[in-house]
Amino acid sequence: MIQIEHVSKTFSGKYGTVHALDDVSIHVEKGDICGIIGFSGAGKSTLIRTINRMHDITEGTLTVNGTDVMSLQGKNLRAFRRKIGMIFQSFNLVTRTTVIKNVLTAFVPDLPWWRAFFGVFTKEEKLKALEALDKVGILDKAFVRTDQLSGGQQQRVALARTLAQNPEIILADEPVAALDPVTAKQVMDDFDRINKEMKITVLINIHHVDLALKYASRVIGVRAGEVVYDGPSANVDQAVLDKIYQGRQEMEA
Repeated sequence: MIQIEHVSKTFSGKYGTVHALDDVSIHVEKGDICGIIGFSGAGKSTLIRTINRMHDITEGTLTVNGTDVMSLQGKNLRAFRRKIGMIFQSFNLVTRTTVIKNVLTAFVPDLPWWRAFFGVFTKEEKLKALEALDKVGILDKAFVRTDQLSGGQQQRVALARTLAQNPEIILADEPVAALDPVTAKQVMDDFDRINKEMKITVLINIHHVDLALKYASRVIGVRAGEVVYDGPSANVDQAVLDKIYQGRQEMEA
């Protein structure tokens, strides 16, 4: 379970202080799939990035599966992050190497330095990487160079890399924003299947309202750093969307 209680986050810089999150409280149960929607700059990315402490919170408490996240340091923080997969819009792959080598990087944090340096992986690790690729439907691309894949296929490689680390939670920050509508649907199908079959909790920060309503059982609407809606996707109507988008909804195909 993810418990976020009265969390605020501010960023300070030469242009002043930005309140990215303002007194946010949400609870996410194990196995949920949540779509986080709102305008660009509303605080969606900041919200999910506090969960694995890519951003430290300024106020409030953050607990994941009974662990006070802000109390973690050093190797305990690294071990915690291993249980949380992160998917980005930009894929974050090494494009000049093969697909399977990209997936195998999921094991690098747990390897002795010499194995990580020389890229030495066990048969078991290689099998796990292949199984992860099979789960997202691109096992046949395992030994293809990553830069020869389409954007949707590269995002599936990133998802397979995350699955290889056996996460309890997947955080996805605009995972389909750079994809065409057909490919975006395919990637969202992967998230949906993984959530249902593997019981992995999934939080997706997503710009496409229609996809959020279709795939997420729960929608969290963020506006100017505040959660203005948190409930079933089936209950999201035009009045809710107007509240989130202030009557200026960003509709995406």
